[in-house]
Amino acid sequence: MTKKEIAALACQELEKIYPDIDCTLNYSKPYELMFAARLAAQCTDARVNIVTKTLFVKYPTLEAFAGADLAELENDVRPCGFYRTKAASLKKMASQLINDFGGEVPSTMEELLTLSGIGRKTANLMMGDVFGKPAIVTDTHCIRITGRLGLTSNTEPVKVEKDLLKLIPPEISSHFCHQTVQFGRDICRARSPKCSECPLSYFCAYFRKNGKK
Repeated sequence: MTKKEIAALACQELEKIYPDIDCTLNYSKPYELMFAARLAAQCTDARVNIVTKTLFVKYPTLEAFAGADLAELENDVRPCGFYRTKAASLKKMASQLINDFGGEVPSTMEELLTLSGIGRKTANLMMGDVFGKPAIVTDTHCIRITGRLGLTSNTEPVKVEKDLLKLIPPEISSHFCHQTVQFGRDICRARSPKCSECPLSYFCAYFRKNGKK
């Protein structure tokens, strides 16, 4: 079975389980998704959603974030961990968006990567969820699952992204990544994956090698 065939089966099976899956970070404005994603580094989406529920009310505009007292903002995002670095990023990002992009979130990878604390993972999230562009968000779940399926032998996010762009139809690439996140939480866990109840096991390289032992 070719990688293209395996990818098609994976898309098919994941669509059966998670047809309506969406980003698990809560937001109402494009920049709020980007800020939430920045806070989510080394933190759960659930915790970030708790923090942003009050954070986005306290700082309702980019101007509010840009003009925030840094020490106070640090305290506001403290539950997300790495609060000093993250607070500084949010404050700087807000200023960059105002000064460099007229208060709008840019829609290209090159421009998004100029923003403080934003890497390809978050940039792809923005391009897929906000702008509807083809995008592969290579978070830990996506990397683990596609590696186990045999779609990639790489573990470096940029290389995995490059591999998957060749295999996943562009119109569903962003959706596919959201599906792998939930699938990774529910079934294909890092430790003790539930191979015996996995609907992808019949074409999974990891299961062929380890699941039947």
